[in-house]
Order: sequence, then C-alpha cells, then structure tokens
Amino acid sequence: MEKRKLSFWQIWNMSFGFLGIQMGFALQNSNVSRIFQTLGANIDDIPILWVAAPLTGLIIQPIIGYFSDRTWTKLGRRKPYFLAGAILASAALFIMPNSPVLWIAAGMLWIMDASINVSMEPFRAFVGDNLPEKQRTMGFAMQSFFIGIGAYFASKLPLIFTHLGVQNTAPLGIIPDSVKYSFYFGGIVFIITVLWTVITSKEYSPEELAAFEKHKEDTFVKEEHSADWFASNAKSHLTKGISFLIVSVLFSLAIFYFDLKKDLYVLSLGLIGLGGLAMLVSGLMQKTNNTENGFVTIMNDFQFMPKIMKQLAWVQFFSWFALFSMWIYTTLAVTQHIYGTTDTTSTAYNTGANQVGEMFANYNLIAAIASFLLPLLAKYTSRKFTHFVALVCGGLGLISIYFISEPTAFTMEWLPMIGVGIAWASILSIPYAMLSGSLPSNKMGYYMGVFNFFIVIPQLVAASILGFLVSKFFNNEPIYALLIGGASMILAGIIALTINDESKITINE
Repeated sequence: MEKRKLSFWQIWNMSFGFLGIQMGFALQNSNVSRIFQTLGANIDDIPILWVAAPLTGLIIQPIIGYFSDRTWTKLGRRKPYFLAGAILASAALFIMPNSPVLWIAAGMLWIMDASINVSMEPFRAFVGDNLPEKQRTMGFAMQSFFIGIGAYFASKLPLIFTHLGVQNTAPLGIIPDSVKYSFYFGGIVFIITVLWTVITSKEYSPEELAAFEKHKEDTFVKEEHSADWFASNAKSHLTKGISFLIVSVLFSLAIFYFDLKKDLYVLSLGLIGLGGLAMLVSGLMQKTNNTENGFVTIMNDFQFMPKIMKQLAWVQFFSWFALFSMWIYTTLAVTQHIYGTTDTTSTAYNTGANQVGEMFANYNLIAAIASFLLPLLAKYTSRKFTHFVALVCGGLGLISIYFISEPTAFTMEWLPMIGVGIAWASILSIPYAMLSGSLPSNKMGYYMGVFNFFIVIPQLVAASILGFLVSKFFNNEPIYALLIGGASMILAGIIALTINDESKITINE
C-alpha cells in the first residue's frame, strides 16, 4: 500500500498556511527590536529580550511534535495544532504593537513565538504524512516558496503602508501606525491562510499511516524495553547529565572570573546546563522505573535518533550558524566596513541600514524563485549535491560583502543575496526532504520537532560567541562575523556530501 501522488495544486493548498506563518515570523524579526526600543529598552538589553524566541522553539516544537503524533480528532491529526496556533498567533499580532509598556511587549513576544511554533512544527510533519517520498522534495520546496514570498512582503509592509499615507512616526513611547497596521494585516493573513489549508487538505488516518509503514523495515528503537535496559540507560543518562553540569559550572565560573561577555552565560547555563539537567532528570526517572511518561520517551528517542538525522545535524548547525551571523551582523558590517561609520544619526549609516533591509527582502524573493529550481537539479543529480551547491553559493555570497567597494543597488542589494537566497531555499527544503524519508510515521512530528534543535542551538551559540570572537580577535570589526558565517556555510555544504541519501525524487507533471 502506497500513498497517492498529489497534484501541484493539492501540494499548494497543504502548504499555503506557511505564507501566513512566515509573515508572522518576518514581522516579528523585523519589527520587535524597534518596538522594544520605542518602549524604552536599552540596546544592551535587546539580545536578552530576544532569547525568548529561540528558547521557546527549543522547548515547544518537540513537545508539540510528540503530542501531534498521538492526536486524532474529527479535524485530523496535525490540523488542530495548525488552527490553535494560528488563532493565538493572530491575536498576539494584534496585541503586540499596542503594548503599553516593555514587559507586556516582552511577554507578547513569548506568546507570539510559542504560538507560531505550535502552527509551524506540525506543518513540517504534514508533508511527511501526506506525500510519498518521491514528492517530498517538491512539498518542502513549496513551503520554501511561501516562506520566501511571505518574508518578502512582510518586510515591505511598513514601507507599503507609509507610501499609502499611514504615519511612520509617533510620539515618544508610541508604536507608529505603519507598524501597527502591518501587524494587523499579518494577523489577518495568518488566520486566513491556515484556515485555507485546514479546509482544503485531508489527512491520512492513523490506521492508513500504519499500513504504509508495514513494508518498511523498522530500524528505530522500540518503546517496549526491559527493566534491565532502562537501568543501563539510566546510568548513561546520569553520567552524561553530571558531566554536562560540571562543564556548565566550570564554564560559568570562567566567564565570571575572566570577566568575559555575559552573553556566554546563554551557552554555559542555557544550553549546557539545561541539557545536563534534562539528562540527569531522565536518568533518575529511569533508575526508579518511572518510564511510562512523555519526558523519558522524548529523551530516549533523542538518544536513538536515525543516523541520517545525526548526519544532517552537523549540516544544519553550520548552515544556521552562518544565517544567524548574517541576521545579527549585516547591518553593523555594511555600515562600518562599507560606509565607514558607526554614527546611527548620520546619513551614511541610515543609507547603509536601508540597503540591508533591501538585501534581506531580496534574498527571500530569490529563495521563492529558487525553491522551484532546486528540485529540478536534485532530480538530475542528487539532493545532497544540490544542497552542497546551494550552500557554497550562500557562503560565497556572504564572503563577497567584504570585497564590495562601490555599494550600488546591484552590487550591494542583489549580487551577494543571489547566493544567499539560493542557500536559504535549499536550507528550508532539502534537509527536511532527506530526513522525512527515514522517519516512522508514528514519530514524524516528534523528530521534526527535535530537528529544530539544530536550528535553535546554532542560533544560541552564534549569539553567545560571535560577539566574543569579534571583540577579542577582530578588533570589533563585524565584517569578520560575515566571513566566519560564509566559511561556516561552505563547510556545511561539504559535510552535506557525506550524507547517506540515495532516494530518487519526481517533479509534478
């Protein structure tokens, strides 16, 4: 028994909700810092306020994936999560720009990011559920298309409303109407596009999905284990947990003693410390035979993730490390390295900053176009070779910014972003297509959620160490953060060539 091949428009419908999801994310990414500053946040406080976003995704996505794997209602398996997340995220998009004080805005960021993650995570599993393996590259490419289009228009919304006569300035402590209307528009699009997917797309029942899996060899760890197995595994988790906690304490003491950048505590306490604590708790629960719960299942499934997922983890790490270096440092690099200023009130600075906004919009537009070209290349070569080519293009695009001396619209806003846009389209589709074919249907949502770890962790690492590297080794010249990012993306492409992915793909006729 095999899954039916879907038409182009069926794949379009099941991915359409991603347009609204990405508009929500793009509005958040491009305007929340502005909202924080308007409400009185200091520049040094903004990175800490932003930590909420990646940490929320780190926690929410595997949990939502775990429960969506075990859900079946009249509405379906994944669709209840699409809808609940869309309702909450749309409400948050209306409330966020009307926050009267900073702490409410910070709280709304948590709620908004958590809600967007509730909608987004099951969408990844939805492709794996509904499409045969040969069509999954096309399915994730369609999501990449909507991500690119949604991000492009969302980043332009305040400017569009300004051109329509909406006020782009406001009194001290008040969010401009151009930003408010952009959030309102995004909230409406979010709920409408997700509703479109919910109404027009069908899901296979758990029984049908189980039948599809019967012909596949089960290479995954079984959930039924003996008491001796849990006792042995408990020792492993306890040892790892204690080791992580010791490293966390020593690293934190070194940060304090040598007066290093406080951002490094995100790495020492947030990643290493919390990871060690989770391992320790899991070990203690398994040692006392308290194993019939979701937490232990999640920890053990993470330990025994499929081999291809472990290989892709390194590709994802270096890819997303590069992306976050770009998102954090491009404005600083362009204004200082190319325009020669750090004065935020100067014409040169704001000219460079405006060009960065155009650069970011352009790479999303390129990604929307490339999302339909990459499956063609993958069809005639392979997915891992296609990903290699795309990542090398992205790395070279980031590195090329260092060599720009005449920042024209073409050399600045388009040329580097062609490579970045190609890489972005590939990052959003090909790893998921390679991964989904190796996952059992009853754990598709959970493993797609865990896969998000390899997006969030490099974000936290980049936020923690790039500032330290730039200040200690590169004389506070942020252009070198982009060079590090470019090299990281090329390394990710080289690693991609080592992945065991022999699946063939088809393009919809």
